[in-house]
Parts: sequence; C-alpha cells; structure tokens
Amino acid sequence: MTDTLEPLVIDVEQDVLDDLRSRLKATRFAPDLDNEDEAFGLSTAYLKPIVEYWADGFDWRAVEARLNSYSHHRVDVGGTPVHFIREPGKGPAPIPLLLMHGWPWTFWDWSKVIRPLADPGAYGGDPADAFDVIVPSLPGFAFSTPLTNGRENFVSMADRFHTLMTDVLGYERFGVGAADYGALVGAQLGHKYADSLHGIHLGNEMLLTIFQGDRHWDLTGGAPIDQLPEGQRADMVNFVNTYVSHVAVHMLDGQTITHGLNDSPIGMLAWILKRWKKWSDQNGVFEDSYPLDHILTNATIYWVNQAIGSSIRAYKNVNRHPWQPSHDRTPAVKAPTGFTFHLGDAAPPGAHDREQRVAAFKEAAGHFYADVRQVNVHEKGGHFGPWENPEAWIDDLRTTFRPLR
Repeated sequence: MTDTLEPLVIDVEQDVLDDLRSRLKATRFAPDLDNEDEAFGLSTAYLKPIVEYWADGFDWRAVEARLNSYSHHRVDVGGTPVHFIREPGKGPAPIPLLLMHGWPWTFWDWSKVIRPLADPGAYGGDPADAFDVIVPSLPGFAFSTPLTNGRENFVSMADRFHTLMTDVLGYERFGVGAADYGALVGAQLGHKYADSLHGIHLGNEMLLTIFQGDRHWDLTGGAPIDQLPEGQRADMVNFVNTYVSHVAVHMLDGQTITHGLNDSPIGMLAWILKRWKKWSDQNGVFEDSYPLDHILTNATIYWVNQAIGSSIRAYKNVNRHPWQPSHDRTPAVKAPTGFTFHLGDAAPPGAHDREQRVAAFKEAAGHFYADVRQVNVHEKGGHFGPWENPEAWIDDLRTTFRPLR
C-alpha cells in the first residue's frame, strides 16, 4: 500500500518558473481586428490581461502549498511514470475509487470532490459512503510525464491503472469515476477488467470504437447538417462549433501545433483556455466557475511538465492503435455503470431536458453498457462536471456505489 511508497512533493524548479515569466513578459500579442465577438477564436482583448496576471500576479508557490496538502506519489508502471493523489477514506469500510480526468483537464479538476468522498462524515454525509480516493494524472498529462510509450491511448492507460490499483496499491477490487477521455479509460476497465471492479460511474457515454474509419477526425461522421430541420440544425452547428476543431486538429496535426504550444506559454494557454471556455456550462457564465487562479494552475501544470504534446497524442493514438475487444460478450462493458450528465454541455446535440438527454444516451452508446444502474441528468454544469457541479458528482457517485459495496 502507499505507506511503502515514496511521497512526491511538488516543487517546480525556480529556473523553470523564471523562464515562464520571461516568456510571458516578452509576449508579442497578435493583432485582432474585428474579433470582439470572438468569431475568429479567443480574442487578444480577453487573453492579454490573463497573460499579464500570469506573469505578475499569479502565485505558483501558494498553489504548490495547496497541491501538497494532499498526498502525492509517482510510480513506474510498465516503464511509464504515473502520478496520483491518494486520500485515505475515513469510515467503517471505505472502498477504493479511481477518479480519471480528460483533456484538457488535470487531476486538480477533481479537487472539489476528493475530500468529501474520502471523509463524508466531515462534510455532512454518511461515513458508510467513504472511499479511498485515488486521482491519477493520465499518462502523458501533468506529472505523469515524460511519456515513454509512443502508442499510449485509453486501452494502455486502462492496463496501467489496473496494475496501479491491484498490484501497486494492492486493492482486490475498486470503483471508477471518470469523464471525457477518462470515460474511455473507465469503459475499457469495465470491459476488460469487470471482475476487478465494484462498478464504474461516467460523465460521458462513448463507444470504445470511437475515432475509427476514414472520417475519424469528424465527430459528425459526415452527417449532412444542412439537410436537418431548423432546430436540429442549430443544435448540430453549435455542437460542431464547440468540439470539432480540437478533435480534427489533434487527429490531423497534433505535432504541428505542439511545436508552437510547447514553446509559447500564451499559445498553449490560448489553445486550452478556449476549450475550457467553450466546453463549460453553455447556460452559465464561464468566469463564475473558472477563477483565474484555477485556469492558471492547470495551465502551469501543463507548461512545467511539457505535457501539452503528449496529452494531445492520446487522440491520434486511438486511431493508429484501435481498440480490440478482450472478449466477445455483449454488451461489451460488463461492470455495473452509472452516469452523470449535464445539460450545459453541447454534447450531445438536441438534449435540452432530462428526457431528451436520456433518450440520446439510449440511442447512441447506451447499448454498449450491460448493467446500467442509474442515469442522472443535472441542469448545472457543462463538460467539466466534477469542477462545475461537484455536489452532483459527489451524490451520484455515492448513489451508484452504495449498493455495490
């Protein structure tokens, strides 16, 4: 167990921070004519004060102190470094719970739920719901760097995390909570390693055959958007405008943009900030959920670990190294499964209320999960539910796993 593992204290070298500050101070801000509505992308007017604060106001050392209030470890799993937080459960019988993030998340996007899940009694909950909470950085993200396996994707990540939980940490069985790219890892764990799991709880339903075929870069699958009825067309156009650009670029030109993003902190910030801003609750105000210090905490984590390029490659590697089933039983994902969905997410298009969202789930990937225990739909939150609506995730996770303990 982790009492025999070396602790990891996050302590970024000062020369790395000094170099970051110098690069920020030397930024050549781009001309940005007629972009007040950000029709051309994230505007210089929006970005400039954030960059200036990153250079002269943001206190990374204070952030480090908050990060280091948790127990961190980094271990070698099959030749790849894997970083994780572990927060021991406080209750009569905590069960282990692996929480996995997506892109461009970091492990820190789970920070609002970690301690309430580990110590529910201290947060007004029932101690019987306690979890041993494990929050890793996906390989190639944050402190799970540098990447050593050029083929890393959600399939290999599932293998690594199964090894982490069962061999390194010694758990016989564990639960999974995950969203975005992490939901693919969670679904693969539920497919290949169902016997090792209490269950899984996901924020997105995705087929494990995702990103295949000649149009692997196109989330619409080539659907004729202009032939849809007006309301459906508007929803699909919003979905495309929200998500398609990053998938297409990551699939087709990931390393090309990495050369710029890995060298320029403002370029890297602009690329990931646009995703946070566009993918967050489309019915809310972005700045209400995303204070500058959280944005820059995640951005700094990406920057100091040179993680932007290796995180982007997780997409193309799904296409280059396709999923292969581990068994022929159907449905493919055998582990008991719960879901948390948020109506502020642009995906899937056309889901404006609970009934529509549940229907979209059943029509899309719902058939892929053998044992669906609950489907929860919440008004508040977008694509980053555990950060935007942590209360929903805490309650839904407890509800899913309560009968599975």
